[in-house]
Amino acid sequence: QVRLVESGGGAVQAGGSLRLSCTASGDITSTNAMAWFRQRPGKQREGVAAIFRGAGTPLYATSLKDRFIISLDKAKTTVYLQFLTLKPEDTAMYYCAAGSLTSYDSWPWPPNYTYHGQGTQVTVSS
Repeated sequence: QVRLVESGGGAVQAGGSLRLSCTASGDITSTNAMAWFRQRPGKQREGVAAIFRGAGTPLYATSLKDRFIISLDKAKTTVYLQFLTLKPEDTAMYYCAAGSLTSYDSWPWPPNYTYHGQGTQVTVSS
């Protein structure tokens, strides 16, 4: 079992930056990837970025590339999501996930992850 706890969300102004953290506890070595998803009001959950724990390979949603940076700590148990320039449309609940993926292409789909956090809210005002 793996427990994921997100932190770092809050209310910020557009143009600012923010960094979310997700710390895993338990048998994280049973997974090979961690990811960030978000769910905006009235929208489906969408993948923002993922990172493979072994090589540290980052993957980003094409439409969101260059706006976020995903990274791991040295222990590879905490994954970060750095927002480079916040926009009001980034307002969403952000969720962390961990799982064992069989291919890079499978990263954007939440059901491919075994473990999910409770989420942290980010609200961006204009």
